[in-house]
Amino acid sequence: IHLLNKMTLIIGLMLCNSIFINYSLGDQVKDRILPPLIIQNLKNSHFLPREINDKFSEDFFNNYIKNLDIEKKFFLKSDIDSLKKFYQLIDDQIVIGKNEFYLQVTALIKKRRHESRKYYTQALVKPFDFAIKDSIVLDVEQTEFAKDTIELKKRWRKLLKYKTLAKYTDLIEEQNKKKKDTTVTKKEKPKSLVKLEIEAREKIRKSQETWFKRINQLTEIDRLSVFINSMTALYDPHTNYFPSQQKANFDITMTGQLEGIGARLQEKDGFIQVVDIVPGSASYRQGELQSGDKILAVAEGDNEPVDVVNVPLNEAVKLIRGRKGTEVRLTVEKVNGIKKVIPIIRDIVIIEETYARSARLIFDESNLNIGYIKLPKFYADFNKQGARSCAKDVEKEIKKLKEENIQGLILDLRNNSGGSLRDVIEMAGLFIKTGGIVQVKANKKVPRILMDHDPRVQYAGPLVILINQFSASASEIMAAAIQDYKRGVVVGTGLSSYGKGTVQTFFDLNRYAQSPYVKAKDLGALKVTTQKFYRINGGATQKKGVTPDISLPDVFMYLDMGEKEHDYVIDWDKIPPLKYNLHTSNYDIEKIKKLSHNRVMQNEIFNLVKEQSLEVKKVNNKKNFTLVYNEKMQELKKAEKENKLIEDKKEQLKGLHAKNLKVDLEKLGTDSVKLEINNKWIKEIEKDVYLHEVFKIISDMIG
Repeated sequence: IHLLNKMTLIIGLMLCNSIFINYSLGDQVKDRILPPLIIQNLKNSHFLPREINDKFSEDFFNNYIKNLDIEKKFFLKSDIDSLKKFYQLIDDQIVIGKNEFYLQVTALIKKRRHESRKYYTQALVKPFDFAIKDSIVLDVEQTEFAKDTIELKKRWRKLLKYKTLAKYTDLIEEQNKKKKDTTVTKKEKPKSLVKLEIEAREKIRKSQETWFKRINQLTEIDRLSVFINSMTALYDPHTNYFPSQQKANFDITMTGQLEGIGARLQEKDGFIQVVDIVPGSASYRQGELQSGDKILAVAEGDNEPVDVVNVPLNEAVKLIRGRKGTEVRLTVEKVNGIKKVIPIIRDIVIIEETYARSARLIFDESNLNIGYIKLPKFYADFNKQGARSCAKDVEKEIKKLKEENIQGLILDLRNNSGGSLRDVIEMAGLFIKTGGIVQVKANKKVPRILMDHDPRVQYAGPLVILINQFSASASEIMAAAIQDYKRGVVVGTGLSSYGKGTVQTFFDLNRYAQSPYVKAKDLGALKVTTQKFYRINGGATQKKGVTPDISLPDVFMYLDMGEKEHDYVIDWDKIPPLKYNLHTSNYDIEKIKKLSHNRVMQNEIFNLVKEQSLEVKKVNNKKNFTLVYNEKMQELKKAEKENKLIEDKKEQLKGLHAKNLKVDLEKLGTDSVKLEINNKWIKEIEKDVYLHEVFKIISDMIG
């Protein structure tokens, strides 16, 4: 069918953007209804709609197969060859509501998954030899689909050997720690290496059994969601379909406001990856889970961990969430390759820790008094009159700091993933007279300029904005505006911020399917990228993020982090700049950069971090992984040694002192819980090597 005919056909079904459907909406017909409905919605609403053509069909085919079988351990090459007849036909089928491709692939993956159960049971019967020279290639781009079941069984055995080696290594390390533990009075008799290998294989077998059990429990709408999201992902990473029962999961993972661990997660190349930690959440207070961590397995308390590699995000979220006060144990892999079990007691978010808070920073041998504000999120409650907003709170913190005679100000936006657009406009306005803050543009429309109209400047002194690779969205708007006006210095850990410069809108799909024949309004929702942010200098924050004026070494600095690591990401571009007046400063930015560079070059911790970042890059670029125990242990010990060396050096840091403001100390009173949380925060500030350097940068600005 020609593209024009396709669109004529679908438009013929549309009236006022609503499809009139002659079905009672059971799951068995949604696979025909939803794809064309979503395609039309994306055509009307997406910032950069795609043409529905043969190229779209090819991309969809590849993405869907990848999402179903990322490790290439289910499908055979002959399966993919047989499905290639749909390679350039999927676009035609979607537009006319035909579901042949979806039904064939669903039936085939069910069959192959059922067959593979005997592969893993057979592979785990015999012991693995971790002494013989062996390795595995885990790069899916370098791996072809198996040509027959013999090759597929070999692949399964190798994958299971890799997983068992990781578990075997953990068991040995755990046993060695118990031996060295002086607090244990009655020592257990150590298990032999043979018994530990058997135990490791049994744990992997149980983990596989649990994984297959969960896969068999997937509903029709779960399977259809993978199909649809393989399609929406071709537009950009933030355009997603949510069935009605999964929308609640999205709200929890995005806001962290309900009981759970308080981490925002994303699915990337088969792994569940931590995007950021919700301030004040259980994960935030526990302190070990970090952005960039990959969650490999989830255990309920002392129960056997469930493998979540290649598990859909919504399924992993079900395992991680739970009632307040219960324990979840996450097996994670850090960016340097170290695996760690992190126990977290689920809880609700402690609201106070999500709000802006401030302290005074002083340094030995310095008579300067520097203000510090930590802003974890650009929060606001638009539904409640008189509710707190971050812009008003930051304004209050500035007022309190000025009353204690600060000579400079640091606004810390590290790990701040964004939030209220209104508040970032108001907050930037605290530091400039009037002018544009950001430009917002929809597809084929004139950019809308969001302005600060308030001529008052709440703080006019030396200013540093501190960001990192996980500062996103509103944080990037704030940093970009301060940088473009030359109102302050942007200091970053790493080479740039996250690079999310787009706006998403939710569409309730039930609104677009109005019919007296529709009995159940359960089509779900579609999150669509509808707009894009542009700086006042005309450049987008999308993909590139904000490049700091001064960049400090960071363990992530050589990794492809942030927006640019995703497939089908919307590109950077620029539009005409606004007219704006530059701030006149009393400092020489080039001289300040040079002074900071010289200090960093002589700083022992920063030099160690640079070395570690190169090792992390090497680990992340590895294609071939050892299956030899001694080699794996050497790798892990090397990474642990580097990590411990840096942590020990940070503990020895001296010179920087953080002081609570008088009014805040009065509020704390004698509340032991609040005092403990506050003391932990003060210590974190004092042992933060980046704040040590930022204090010196702002000292140079003051002169």
